Amino acid sequence: MTSRPALDVRAVTESEFADWQRALNVGFLREPTLPEEILDARREQFTPGRSIGAFDGGRCVATFRSFAQELTVVGGATVPADAVTNVTVSPTHRRRGLLTRMMERDLAAAKERGDVVATLIAAEYPIYGRYGFGPATSATEWTIDVPRAGLDPRWAGPEDGGRIDLVDGEDVRKLGPELHERLRRQQPGAVNRDELWWRTATGSVRFHPTFHEPFHVVYRSAGGEVEGMAAYTADDNWGDAKQPLNTARVKWLIGVTPAAERALWHYLCSVDWVVAVRSGWRAPDDLLPHFLPDPRAAAVATQADWLWVRILDVVRALEARTYQAAGALVLEVADGAGLTGGRFRLEASADGAGSCAPTTESAELILDVAELAALWLGDESAVRLAALGRVREGRAGAARQADALLRTSRRPWCPDIF
Repeated sequence: MTSRPALDVRAVTESEFADWQRALNVGFLREPTLPEEILDARREQFTPGRSIGAFDGGRCVATFRSFAQELTVVGGATVPADAVTNVTVSPTHRRRGLLTRMMERDLAAAKERGDVVATLIAAEYPIYGRYGFGPATSATEWTIDVPRAGLDPRWAGPEDGGRIDLVDGEDVRKLGPELHERLRRQQPGAVNRDELWWRTATGSVRFHPTFHEPFHVVYRSAGGEVEGMAAYTADDNWGDAKQPLNTARVKWLIGVTPAAERALWHYLCSVDWVVAVRSGWRAPDDLLPHFLPDPRAAAVATQADWLWVRILDVVRALEARTYQAAGALVLEVADGAGLTGGRFRLEASADGAGSCAPTTESAELILDVAELAALWLGDESAVRLAALGRVREGRAGAARQADALLRTSRRPWCPDIF
């Protein structure tokens, strides 16, 4: 029986980037070789030490990348995060512990840097819980049946004195970053967008050979302030009777006021030839259906977990956010990887501020670090997790008290995929 050679897991050098990118494409079932101009564009994402590969005889067979990110928590503060992406293992090298080795290496480095959490968008549900990640936000996509929505087909613009204008990519790159900063400061679960994000979203930098330029629209209030923006595409469907039956697909839509969101959705439903609008991924409690005279015209197309979080520092994570009510709770947090965990006393004051410190007091709520991540942004319920056997009460009523402290009136949402 021939023994397998040892696999080398290490940081990728710049000269190995093309091989690493080929392995990434293989793992994601994409065409392995990229045009040179696309490969050069993707090099802009390369940060020494943050791209990891597994190598077998000099060939890259697994990929992993992380990058610096800021995550907004309940109350509007931000924490430094280790954003995990580009995770693949080639089909020839599965079940050999490569993901575990890459993940352990990256999380240890993130802990050393002082990141409070790690984040990712999980392509498959069962994988990341074993590394301490928990689903912290979810997302919903709606399909709007435009004829059923009940909107006035003669709609000629916002009724609030604002206006909507078509703009090009250059305008979006100028106006978008400041608008998004306003959004993410008020939206728990949102993450920052760097300059490269805006360049790739508008086609200034192209990561894919078949980039299709979207339409861009901006909403300005009656006072002329930019309060909303959206990007969308449309198909070319004329149906059997040669009548336009097109679907507009929203790539992203941000609004810092309900008026901006309402105006943008009404605009999308008013575009000639469009009979359906796919909303893209939205907050699960988004106001979208109720902007329509008939909310049932917005049917849920997909609902799923979205942003997953791995807490790396319990104290800093719990002190960064605010709380719904005053109270105190002793948490016992298990972390099999040893990155954080222990017993902590959380105290929330009437003004919403929280303090957290290690304690020797008896545990009132016992949970794994992945379950704490699911509760941390306020979307999950400790009572629900207790019913599922995923948290235990050391004191009767502790789960209900945790909900009173941690849950939020509006659900957290991450507008981005990464």
